[in-house]
Amino acid sequence: MKIIFKLFASLTDYLPQQGCDGNVVELEVPDGTTISQMVASYSLPDKLVHLVLVNGSYVAPEQRDAHVLQAGDALAIWPPIAGG
Repeated sequence: MKIIFKLFASLTDYLPQQGCDGNVVELEVPDGTTISQMVASYSLPDKLVHLVLVNGSYVAPEQRDAHVLQAGDALAIWPPIAGG
């Protein structure tokens, strides 16, 4: 199935170079793929996976192991960002 994978700020370095348009890439992933599996497959450091949205809806850390992605989903991940 195809999903849209978006990484922001310092996490963009973890996106594959091929097929990437800025900070977004369309990916073919196996049915049943969870958010945690996506994080692991792209070697994203856990401490940098802060804000996670699927189709614009927040997914809490304790739900990421069980949240199964669906065809056409947009998975977006931000690292912690400081500012003021």
